[in-house]
Amino acid sequence: MATGTLQITGDAAADELLNTDALALLLGMLLDQQVPMEWAFTGPASLQRRLGHLDPARIAAMDPDALVAVFVAKPALHRYPAAMARRAHDLCLVVEEQYDGDASRVWEDATTGADLLKRLRALPGYGDEKAKIFVAILAKRFDVRPPGWEAVAGAFADATPRSVADIDGPASLAKVRTWKQAQKAAKKDKQDRPLADAARPGTATARVAKTAKATTSSKDAKAAKSAKTAKAAKTAKAAKTAKSAKSATSPTPAKPAKRAANAPRARSRATGEARSS
Repeated sequence: MATGTLQITGDAAADELLNTDALALLLGMLLDQQVPMEWAFTGPASLQRRLGHLDPARIAAMDPDALVAVFVAKPALHRYPAAMARRAHDLCLVVEEQYDGDASRVWEDATTGADLLKRLRALPGYGDEKAKIFVAILAKRFDVRPPGWEAVAGAFADATPRSVADIDGPASLAKVRTWKQAQKAAKKDKQDRPLADAARPGTATARVAKTAKATTSSKDAKAAKSAKTAKAAKTAKAAKTAKSAKSATSPTPAKPAKRAANAPRARSRATGEARSS
């Protein structure tokens, strides 16, 4: 794999890993979702430190739950560490099974831009836009330019600083951020489409919105359940307190008078006297 010129994390070692390790580059792009770009692309270096390696075969052989534990350990490697850990595991499985453990073959074996895009879209966690941006990263930062790459990369092939593919240092990172803020103000996405169109069902934006909605709903449900539990506990405590207070103020009922032991005998004598008279 040719050394790239991507400079995004602010950490020299993390950037070097991205520019020299194909799996790190794929994982960085995978994690670039709903988190700052720097955090996403620092992820591969953080994962390598925790595992002691970044070997796709060894990661693919792991129990997915074990990888989830690595991602979730504080500080978490992503905003949604469990979901991303499973995608990373699936990605390594594909690299191991379909590319003999060599992630760079995803693009080195591609014959055309269309073939490259197809290969990328087949990777776990790679939607249409993510795949197009990765095509642009390969072209702009690694000089990997199969015939027709511009056509499949679409808007990401131009000179506008619209994605990570256009970042080679702090200055260009600032330009990309400024451009994105202007797009947001204009209610347009990274491909210059109105946000209403970008959010139509099936697009990456729509999937992100759906995930966020599901997360919010889950949090709301948990909050409602907690509130209900707290209310029930409060009611039970109040009832117990009232019962204790009532017991304390109520007079103790008098015990029935014990009959005299000789009462039956007295009645017998009276009866006998009546009969005698």
